[in-house]
Amino acid sequence: MTRSVSPAAPVGVVIMGVAGSGKTTTARNLSRALGWAYRDADEFHPPENIAKMSRGEPLTDEDRWPWLRAIAAWLAERLAAGESVIVTCSALKRAYRDILAAGRPDVRLVLLAGDRDLIGARMKARKHHFMPTSLLDSQFAALEPPGPDEGVVTVSVVQSPRAVVHDIIACLGLDAAG
Repeated sequence: MTRSVSPAAPVGVVIMGVAGSGKTTTARNLSRALGWAYRDADEFHPPENIAKMSRGEPLTDEDRWPWLRAIAAWLAERLAAGESVIVTCSALKRAYRDILAAGRPDVRLVLLAGDRDLIGARMKARKHHFMPTSLLDSQFAALEPPGPDEGVVTVSVVQSPRAVVHDIIACLGLDAAG
């Protein structure tokens, strides 16, 4: 069921988590449910980053800063235009989340959480993705659990994709506007 939800003010939702946690699937389903546009963070990577990850090399913070700033700029631009939008981004470290949210109450972060075995199995089942399963351990090692002061909503990916979207909408209070 698709319905358009229009909050009083535009909202940017960042769907975050390790590779294979379901960010793209969740963002697509959430986009359909809310009628909002979404972009995948992979679209913001420069070719050098994609080549590095394709070779099985983890990105460094120096590789990530321009990528994160590009995502944050897109969010700010869309919100300033009065659009509610969704973007995926691993946002594994607090410093990364600080760039994306920049203290803005109109940017909400949603962490897709699951254990390494479940997410590893999902990664192995993916086709045609540049991120190899061999980098999953580095993703979990880099993940800094969000602090309570960050206001990150955590949703378990053990449940169905539909239930994940339902939980996000409920936790962010978006269903009240529908």
